[in-house]
Amino acid sequence: MATLMRSSLALLLLWPIGGAAEPLTAKDAASHVGETATVCGKVVSADYASRVKGQPTFLNFDAAYPHQVFTIVIWGDDRAKFGTPETSLMGKRVCATGKIRLFHDVPEMVVGDPAKLVQE
Repeated sequence: MATLMRSSLALLLLWPIGGAAEPLTAKDAASHVGETATVCGKVVSADYASRVKGQPTFLNFDAAYPHQVFTIVIWGDDRAKFGTPETSLMGKRVCATGKIRLFHDVPEMVVGDPAKLVQE
């Protein structure tokens, strides 16, 4: 019984605090589709598609559209909370937290809360 308790204690001590995982690179995001994670990268191209349904803002990491490695999508309904991210975050390294999904074979994340998109 004492051995079992020591083993359990050792596992608890080795468990990451708060269960937080290391941030992923934009390139690594493709291997984590369907997971909720933090993805970090440099915004190298950005676009506010004001004439497109839903008025999305796209922030592309590590390579410019159409060769982006990862994309953050901010829908028009949430845009006011972020100001003008296509200009304020251009060229900056940022981290976004949310669920990773694929859109046309490119990993992306929809972010609606500014607290989930932070500049490093």
